[in-house]
Amino acid sequence: MTNPFKGRTGLDRVVRATGYSLAGLKTAYRGESAFRQEAWVAVVLLPAAFWLGRSWVEVALLAGSVTLVLIVELLNSGIEAAIDRVSFELHDLSKRAKDLASAAVFLSLMLCGAIWASAAWNRFLA
Repeated sequence: MTNPFKGRTGLDRVVRATGYSLAGLKTAYRGESAFRQEAWVAVVLLPAAFWLGRSWVEVALLAGSVTLVLIVELLNSGIEAAIDRVSFELHDLSKRAKDLASAAVFLSLMLCGAIWASAAWNRFLA
């Protein structure tokens, strides 16, 4: 059996995919407080990346690390939603999946913090 939603091609597919992506961002912003907080931090840090970075590579690392946090948070939220869709019952595998996704967010935050701290050190103290 084929999926009737997979037959889209060309511009129609791109337009629909864009709509789904924007709906996902809207859902995350409205329903996930962690994503909302990180999005507001990104509103400040993304322009600051152009000020703090001394080269396009530094700007890309600074902006990319902030964007990576948002991406990982979206994946974490998706995993949590899928687990909750299956069952709200406490289960070791559900806990494991949610903990692993949360650890991914934590590591992305640590990476982002380290990149920003290194850039600030290089700009102001080196």
